[in-house]
Amino acid sequence: MGSMLPLALFLAFLVLPVLEIYVIIQVGTVIGGWPTVALLLAESLLGAWIIRREGRRAWRALRESFTGGAMPDRELADAALVLIGGVLLLTPGFITDLAGFLFVLPFTRPLVRRALTRYVSRRVRMTQERMVRHMSASAAEGGFPPGVFPGAPRDHSDDGQDGPVIRGEVIREDRPEP
Repeated sequence: MGSMLPLALFLAFLVLPVLEIYVIIQVGTVIGGWPTVALLLAESLLGAWIIRREGRRAWRALRESFTGGAMPDRELADAALVLIGGVLLLTPGFITDLAGFLFVLPFTRPLVRRALTRYVSRRVRMTQERMVRHMSASAAEGGFPPGVFPGAPRDHSDDGQDGPVIRGEVIREDRPEP
């Protein structure tokens, strides 16, 4: 599972541009070169207008959430999706424009947000489970090496002390003697 990010980056930076060029050429052979360029420009202009409108709406909702004292998780996710969608819409191509519109449009953004939330939750849960397994295996082998968890109590059984050392500060209040 750890190799998913490099694969995603490979697809994003190498395969996606090739696919975009292929789709642009295919559309160009069907409707012609200049109409294809005009369609890409029209998508960019429409995308810029939608980004501007939805970006303002997302920013306003985020501000209202902050002033209301609520946790702005949905608003932050929407603002991030509008930002990512804007980048995709400004990237020339039909595939990135389609993905950008999915991220930006107010009726598709909640669907994308829910799907991404489920994906991220599943990844976090898998990472936590992997860490617990790793920690259990390390504890079974005699604990963690020194310095792995700075500040955690250590076993000092071999240095002549009675138990673990808990670092702290002693504060004595000077009281007058009776």
